[in-house]
Amino acid sequence: MEYKDYYQILGVSRDATEDEIKRAYRRLARKYHPDVNPGDKEAEERFKEINEAYEVLSDPEKRRKYDQLGAAWREWERMGGQPDDFDWSQWVSAAPGGQRVYVRYGTAEDLEDLFGGSSPFSDFFTQIFGGLGGAPGGFEFRARPRRGQDLEHEVEISLEEAYHGTTRLLQKDGRRLQVKIPPGAYTGLRIRMAGEGGPGAAGGQPGDLYLRVRVAPHPRFERRGDDLYTTVPVDLYTAVLGGKVRVETLAGPVMLTIPPGTQNGQTFRLRGKGMPKLRQKGQYGDLYARVEVRLPTRLTPRQRELFEELRRLSQEGR
Repeated sequence: MEYKDYYQILGVSRDATEDEIKRAYRRLARKYHPDVNPGDKEAEERFKEINEAYEVLSDPEKRRKYDQLGAAWREWERMGGQPDDFDWSQWVSAAPGGQRVYVRYGTAEDLEDLFGGSSPFSDFFTQIFGGLGGAPGGFEFRARPRRGQDLEHEVEISLEEAYHGTTRLLQKDGRRLQVKIPPGAYTGLRIRMAGEGGPGAAGGQPGDLYLRVRVAPHPRFERRGDDLYTTVPVDLYTAVLGGKVRVETLAGPVMLTIPPGTQNGQTFRLRGKGMPKLRQKGQYGDLYARVEVRLPTRLTPRQRELFEELRRLSQEGR
């Protein structure tokens, strides 16, 4: 079995302090991390060695045992001993009193996940300090508690529901969950339900469930942020002479005053008649009403006579 020089791997002296070891580890881990070197097998192996070295040298008990082994190994080499003849058996993991010793990952990454579930540790480490899933002498690794996965579910609501607020009932694991959707909800809004996501691993907390809102298109209103846009049909006579027209809003109909001579396509602003502003009680956007002048299509003989008279008077006044 090959001896691993963890001090050399981290590039620190044998009397290095905990802070020096930590700084060296962080520097090298950033350099050789698989995310920085995708597909680079050499960098991946180097990253495994760095984490293994830090796992030992950052733990006082494992470092003490490793230093004792290192001294014996160097003496064996000095005497001309061969690696295959070294008595490794006296250094194999053995917890005092037959108790089992549990070791948690002390590095910044969950190495099992990072390397596809395979052990990231060498045979040397496994023999001397134990391995994943149990090892000779009673050392074993306990998986680090991991938070469950966040889940997302889309729900469609009407514009009216977005205006007034609404609720939805969801079924999850045989339970009914009631979700409140606040007034002013918009497409893309995510509503968090804490602890209702995927289950955690090894005692970890469950993830969250996010309800992603989608507001369905409306036949009468177009929404732009907190403002609404609509078209208001106005007859020719009201457009010319002025008057009042009924405008539908999500809060109920209102009367809009049309001044004389209103042009087709002219837009009027109705303050505070738009959408409620999310989580801003009493605050609303505006409603923009665009006039669509409707021309009469069926004229009585008298009406036609009057229009012709109006045209004649208009031409004479030029």
